[in-house]
Amino acid sequence: LRSYLREENARLRRLRRFYEKVQVLHQDPKASVDNPLLAFSLIKRLQSDWLNIIYSDEATTNAQALHAGLREVEQELPGAEDLDGAARALMRLQDVYALSVKGLANGVFQRSGTDHPPLYSPGRRVSLSADDCFHVGKVAYDTGDYYHSITWLEEAVNLFRLSYGSWNPEDRSSLEDALDHLAFSYFMAGNISHALSLSREFLHYDPSNERVTRNVAKYEKLLEMGTGVGLAGGAKVTPQPLSPPVPYALLGPLSSQPAPEQLLHLGCSYETNSSPYLLLQPAKKEMVRIRPYVALYHDFISDAEAETIKWLAGPWLQRSVVASGEKQQKAEYRISQSAWLKDTADPVVRALDRRIAAVTGLDLRPPYAEYLQVVNYGLGGHYEPHFDHATSRKSPLYRMKSGNRIATVMIYLSAVEAGGSTAFIYANFSVPVVKNAALFWWNLRRNGNGDGDTLHAGCPVLAGDKWVANKWIHEHGQEFRRPCGADPWD
Repeated sequence: LRSYLREENARLRRLRRFYEKVQVLHQDPKASVDNPLLAFSLIKRLQSDWLNIIYSDEATTNAQALHAGLREVEQELPGAEDLDGAARALMRLQDVYALSVKGLANGVFQRSGTDHPPLYSPGRRVSLSADDCFHVGKVAYDTGDYYHSITWLEEAVNLFRLSYGSWNPEDRSSLEDALDHLAFSYFMAGNISHALSLSREFLHYDPSNERVTRNVAKYEKLLEMGTGVGLAGGAKVTPQPLSPPVPYALLGPLSSQPAPEQLLHLGCSYETNSSPYLLLQPAKKEMVRIRPYVALYHDFISDAEAETIKWLAGPWLQRSVVASGEKQQKAEYRISQSAWLKDTADPVVRALDRRIAAVTGLDLRPPYAEYLQVVNYGLGGHYEPHFDHATSRKSPLYRMKSGNRIATVMIYLSAVEAGGSTAFIYANFSVPVVKNAALFWWNLRRNGNGDGDTLHAGCPVLAGDKWVANKWIHEHGQEFRRPCGADPWD
């Protein structure tokens, strides 16, 4: 590509010289095309010299090199799957943060029906076009998600109406397309009267469309009968009830205060945990909750260590998977990229393992703990409510033959501009991203049963790039480090 650009620059310089010569001939006030010599020179330059520049072998070779270079670059460009994934990310942000679609289209991250300040105020507001909104709605429409298709296609229709008659080279859809898809979405939701109204509006712009004409007649008949739902052509469908997805990041007052009896045990302290490793530099511990037991260790990792871990994981990042029965697979409820680092990968990883062992008092030697998992959450990256511990003996976690996950340490390797909190759903609180801090919690009770209050979610990243490192510690090897209690129910 560089060689092509050099050759193309040379060709452009020749074009510039050609233009300057023609301009001199044409603009000289003392010259006249009546002069046959001048006329010949001008015609020659506009004919043969021009052809030599544009249609020369050199120009053909350059054009071929450009196309080859563009094809190479194209392999690195986002594909259709990436675009659809970005559309689903916008819908995810809409759901989890209860955002207004109209606000999003205007570049405002505002919750629906509230007067609260925006959740995020970017330095430069970026609005969405009618075609942008149509694409998001179409992604939902193609999967039968009519709740989202209606909200986004409504906005697309409104924006297309405002600009109807004007041409935008970026638009691949039109008002008619948006009306057509929106009408069917309302029909599938059981709102036949609105589907009829939108279809009639469609025919105003395209009266010769026979399919929509048949649908209008069908809708009118259904409304007259008051029973039965069907499409032109005889296909039967069942109206889909529309209910917005639960915004798990907004369940209850996530900033709610713990019970009064817990307040006495909450606070900040310097901890050595009787470990010589922490004598000179104690851990900065903040107790977040007692039930479930959640603690935040501030400044657990340095900026340089965080960057090293991200750099080590970068080349190995792949789409994260989740446990599904006895297998692992990709899932829409976990959108991220992850990589695993052994303690032998770098001295920084070994030092981090020693630090985790000192703070928790647990045994991290193989096979009592898993390798360090580094996770990157990009646009709309999230992890829906889940348990870290296995809830079934068929889980792949038990293949390690080291028991269930007794504890989790999650280290925040980066800051985010907005979103990305860790929300504990049943316990009704969340922990924001604190750069270089480590979040610790027990997944199992002392009796070995899973702690239901540890159901948690990684809220979608609203703005920024979230990096975390997870260390999962298993119950085998911890028998004398966290022994059973006297209470069998504890």
